[in-house]
Amino acid sequence: MAITKEAVVEKIEVVGSWNIQVATDTVIKEDGVEISRSRHRHIVLPYKSGKNMDTGKWTHTDTDISGEEVAVRAIANAAWTDTVKANYKTWKEAQEV
Repeated sequence: MAITKEAVVEKIEVVGSWNIQVATDTVIKEDGVEISRSRHRHIVLPYKSGKNMDTGKWTHTDTDISGEEVAVRAIANAAWTDTVKANYKTWKEAQEV
C-alpha cells in the first residue's frame, strides 16, 4: 500500500490589475487512487508595503516570487507592468493604515 501526497496548482487568476489568486489542491492517493483533496488559496501582490508611523513614509519591497510555481511567476511577470506597479503603490498609499 503506497500513499502519496502532491500539491497541484489548479487555478491562477489575475483579479483587478495586480491581485494574483492561486488555488492549490493537496491530493492524497492510496495505490494511485485519490482518497482526499483539500484546497488552499493565497494571493500574491507585487509589493510588501508598509508605512513608518513615525515618519509617515511608505516603503514598497518587491515580492519574492521565486518560491511560486513557474506558471504563477510567468503570470506575475506579465501582469505586473511598471504602470500596474505604480498604480498599486498609489492605491496602497491612499489606504488608511
